[in-house]
Amino acid sequence: MAVDPRQVLAAFLTISMFAMLGNMIKKDHFDNAEVGLLTLSSEPDNTYSVMRVEDSEERKGSKVKEGPWSEYGQGLKTCWNKPAIMEAEQPKGYITFSLTGGPEYHVSQLTDAVVIARYLGATLVLPDIRGSELGQKKNFEDMYDSDKFMRSMDGVIKIVKEVPAEVATEKPAVVRVPNRVSEDFIMANVEPIFRTKNYLRLATFFPSINMKVREKRNDDLDSTACLAMFSSLELKPEIYEVAERMVERLKTISRKSDSHFIAVDLRVDILEKKSCKESRDRGRKSCYSAQEIGDFLRKIGFNGDTTIYLTQTWWHESLNSLKEIFPKTYTKDDIIPADKKGAFLRSQSSELEKALDFHICSHSDVFVPAISGLFYGNVAGKRIASGRTQILVPSQVRASSAPASNFISAYVTKKNHLAYSCYC
Repeated sequence: MAVDPRQVLAAFLTISMFAMLGNMIKKDHFDNAEVGLLTLSSEPDNTYSVMRVEDSEERKGSKVKEGPWSEYGQGLKTCWNKPAIMEAEQPKGYITFSLTGGPEYHVSQLTDAVVIARYLGATLVLPDIRGSELGQKKNFEDMYDSDKFMRSMDGVIKIVKEVPAEVATEKPAVVRVPNRVSEDFIMANVEPIFRTKNYLRLATFFPSINMKVREKRNDDLDSTACLAMFSSLELKPEIYEVAERMVERLKTISRKSDSHFIAVDLRVDILEKKSCKESRDRGRKSCYSAQEIGDFLRKIGFNGDTTIYLTQTWWHESLNSLKEIFPKTYTKDDIIPADKKGAFLRSQSSELEKALDFHICSHSDVFVPAISGLFYGNVAGKRIASGRTQILVPSQVRASSAPASNFISAYVTKKNHLAYSCYC
């Protein structure tokens, strides 16, 4: 029987195709991570599970290119005791409040509310989340893991999801409290009103951004504050997963350059505000532009292959100067999975955008705060607790080069961040 040459050719091509496929599987299947940035987002979720394992194993034996990279230190151990369990008793009253501004504000607002409820023996009502525009409101569980929060507070304070109907008909007394509220302030300004009204609404204000360690006065309240700030607030699983996928994508891109990645808190809308154009004490700036950040990172030793994540959502022409120095510079729009853009990157979802930024900046290999403020302070606290202490505070470097160690955050070098009062 005659053999058709076309059949032979087809068989040969089929065998060759399978052989080539086998070789591809053996190789790192993220060779084209940078080129396939958009298509990667549509891969099944199990791809990211594999990526996490591979990344962990590969980092152990990888040789990172020369540059000012530091290995992670050991995560610190908690040095506070969980507050003593309070005996079950009739609630003395209720405290309500709202979360505003973004995760860096949320964690501080939540901590103050928990400390006040603990001191007063009050029942805390789960807060809602208010957006930047009038009428924008979410439930706590729309963004955070409410079960985790309530479990962490079990025995510390009593929490309910809603104000009881018989109490809801009343109007709460509104009390303004400063961030990092003290026992003295509660005693003088909150407790007298609570004893009279038994139904308060807290409004936290931030007279200054002070994340430094302060003298311990009340071990019980200090422990309550540590628990609330570092071990109670977590993103809901669906949001956490998106943030983790973005972290893993950035790691994958940087791994192809035998490198790590830097997260830079740089948002164009903030840079354009008047407060950003003013100098701080000793002539230091409070904000740095994309051009200044690019010059800073280059002069302290990061090479052009370094991967950079910006907290900016959409690309802006003012960022071009940074991309010229570091071509692998990305915004949320570049990195977020394509199928999640509609839910996370829209004007009504600014809190979700900030939640992604907060997570990524807390888990990056290096964090650079181009903007001073509470975001920097609370991200620094999370990083200190987990051993990610490579936090570089930018400055104008006059010489052609300078050691990165000169710019490690004083929160770390002086160990004066409040995290060091909770972890040791």
